[in-house]
Order: sequence, then C-alpha cells, then structure tokens
Amino acid sequence: MIDTAIARKADLIGSAFMVLAMALFAVEDAFIKTAALTLPIGQVLILFGLGGACVFAALLRLNGMALFVPDVLSRPMRIRAVFEVTGRLFYVLAIAMIPLSAATVILQATPLVVVAGAAIVFGETVGWRRWTAIIVGLIGVIIIIQPGTDSFSALSLLAIIGMFGFAGRDLASRAAPASIGTLRLGLYGFCAVIVAGALYTLWEGAGVIRPTPLAALSLLGAVGAGVAAYASLMKAMRTGDVSAVTPFRYTRLLFGIGMGVVLFGERLTTATWAGSALIVLSGLFIMWRGKKAAAQT
Repeated sequence: MIDTAIARKADLIGSAFMVLAMALFAVEDAFIKTAALTLPIGQVLILFGLGGACVFAALLRLNGMALFVPDVLSRPMRIRAVFEVTGRLFYVLAIAMIPLSAATVILQATPLVVVAGAAIVFGETVGWRRWTAIIVGLIGVIIIIQPGTDSFSALSLLAIIGMFGFAGRDLASRAAPASIGTLRLGLYGFCAVIVAGALYTLWEGAGVIRPTPLAALSLLGAVGAGVAAYASLMKAMRTGDVSAVTPFRYTRLLFGIGMGVVLFGERLTTATWAGSALIVLSGLFIMWRGKKAAAQT
C-alpha cells in the first residue's frame, strides 16, 4: 500500500515536470519566433545555440565532467548530429514562417515516426494496430497542411522536415553510447544548432544585424526557457513511470496553440483541429498498446 502511494506520488510529480517542460518548450518557440521578426534566422540559430551550449558546458564543468569524450565521435553521435541540425534548422524556419500553432501541431507527430523508425531500424515489434495508428496520425498531418487545395502552403513542409529530423535524432539517441550522458547530449545538441545557423547564414548570404533590445531579450528568454525545459524533461522521465509521464508530452500542443493565438493573433482552422485530434489520439493509442504489450511479455 505504501509502495503504491509512493509510486503514485512519483507519477504525479513526474507528470507535473513533463507539463512544465512542454510549457517551457512552447515559450522557447515563442521567443525564437519573436527574435526572428527582426533578425536573420541564421543569426538567431547561432546566438541561441551559443547561449545554450555555454550553459550546458558550465553545468558539465560544475559537475566535474569533461566536455569531450571519445564516444562523441562515434557513428550514432555523428548520425544524431546530422538529424539534429536538420530538425533544428527546419523547425526554426517553420516557426518563423508559418503559424506557431501549425508548426507545434505537426511536431506532435514525431513520436509516431519514432515508433515506425524503431520498427524499421532496430527491428522492434510493432503490431498492425500500432501501424494503423501511425498511418492515421500521419493522415492527421496531411489534413493540417491540406495539399492540393488553395489552403496549402509549401512552407508547411518545413515543419514536416523538421519533425522527421527530430525523429531521426531521437532514434539515433537510443543508439548513443551511455558514456555521453544527458548533459553532454544537451551540449552537443546546442552545438548542432550553431552549425545549423552557420550553414543557413552561408546559404542565405545575410549579414550580421545588431539585435534590438526586444530581440536580445527574446534570445535570452529562449535560452533560459530551453535549458529549463530540458532539465524539467529529464526530471520528469527520471521521476515517474515512463508510461504515466510520456502522454503529457501532448500538452505542448495546447501551450503552442495558446501562444500562437494570444501572442501572434493566429486563427485555427477546422482542418487544424481535426488533424490535431488524429495525431494526439494516435499517439496516445500507440503508448497504450506499447504498455499493454510490455505487460504481456
């Protein structure tokens, strides 16, 4: 009885940290979108990446940990870096160029792609029910972007590419050596943001612009929110049961939509609502089936 009460308390605390993490990630997105209104996107990525990398480097040193270990150059980490650069670059392009609410909703399809990728790459067992849920969730993405209609915007493909980039990063993280640790993953994740910004700056050919006070504060806010979100996410996953905590990832959708509507005056279409429902329900069903399958083994 006591053990059950302790477990429930841990799940409650873990879920609260997950909700906090998702709220902070949405705040980070809003700050980046605000900074990108007056600064070149490449410069936003570079400054944001530098800020986050400095914070994680400081945390590593405070914990007496080396910034570099040989496993950082391992094949899974190299693959992870490519996907991280892709995901960060295209998702930031998306939140700068399309409604924040739409980009946030499309991002919620990432777990569906991760499950499909785990089956294809790692040979994990995914039954027909979960495959059906994956297809339904991806149909939800198609409903949101509405290809072949007057409402379709090619810019929405930026969010889809970013979503696949993050899914690839998450899959590569599963194969990353244990010696890397979460703090080093955070450090090199932000280093990948710097690389993404540098590459886009070279391609765009934009010069360096002195940030306005609002842009500078937005970048500082993005770094603070991003680091705090990462810390909250790690705390959530380590406190409660994964199956109890993970469904609260979808609260990011609510926070992202709310900020898009309140801060940027965005309007939600029926297609967005319908697609969002399919993505979330599919994701929750996949989690439920995964938990049930694990209990039967």
